[in-house]
Amino acid sequence: MDFTNATNHLTVKDHSVSGEEFELLLNEELQLLKTHPQPSAENLGRYYESDDYISHTDGKRSFFEKLYHTIKQKALHDKIKLLQSFKPKKGKLLDIGAGTGDFLVMAKNHGWSITGIEPSEKAKGIAQSKGVSFADSLVDIQDHSFDAVTLWHVLEHVPDVEKQISELKRIIKPDGVIVVAVPNFKSYDAKYYGAYWAAYDVPRHLWHFSKTAMQQLFGAQGMDVVKIVPMLFDSFYVSLLSEKYKNGKMNFVKGFWVGLKSNTKARRNFEYSSHIYIIKNT
Repeated sequence: MDFTNATNHLTVKDHSVSGEEFELLLNEELQLLKTHPQPSAENLGRYYESDDYISHTDGKRSFFEKLYHTIKQKALHDKIKLLQSFKPKKGKLLDIGAGTGDFLVMAKNHGWSITGIEPSEKAKGIAQSKGVSFADSLVDIQDHSFDAVTLWHVLEHVPDVEKQISELKRIIKPDGVIVVAVPNFKSYDAKYYGAYWAAYDVPRHLWHFSKTAMQQLFGAQGMDVVKIVPMLFDSFYVSLLSEKYKNGKMNFVKGFWVGLKSNTKARRNFEYSSHIYIIKNT
């Protein structure tokens, strides 16, 4: 991906950890944003060192965290249902960025043979206590060995997206299915909150995708996006957090209203806050 002549789409602050500012560079052809500068592999870990990084804990300290985990349970059921609608014959499932393992636990309860990959030792430890087994990295995985691979809000964290997609192509069976969920910077809530949009989450999110970017990046590796599914809850969650970043506190009424408006507008232009992409080999 060439960002040599990319323009600065927006300057965004890391609201949750460092307070540092980063540019979002736009590749016009791909409609893809890149966080600049991207932290080195040695330094990236420190941007995750926060008790507020909710996906790496099972914490329920605040009303917001309790709400997150309540919605998460509904979302987990929806994810399993979606996966099985495209892969009704259950087999081997790999979840990349497995976090604390709740999706894999539910998949196991539905008859899948599960494996996870997770860089956070803290999150991995919690998942292992729930009976989840892990591979160290994609390099350790044999060619065409999984029936399904899922990445729930993970691809935006990967330093080398093209290499990651190539590895997904390598490890998935010819008739397998890949499920990828990422935020959509073309959504109404992204435009409304601008630099305060919580789903930019720089520099943890190294990339920011559109439907065009996902279709072209996977298409270049001989894979097709066969279906795009909205993540309706994300607009509310992201808007609430964006309100906190913008105004210093969570305004539940305002956040709910923006989230609802985003979903309503997306019914016409299909630009939801986050999308799930169902991807298969061509």
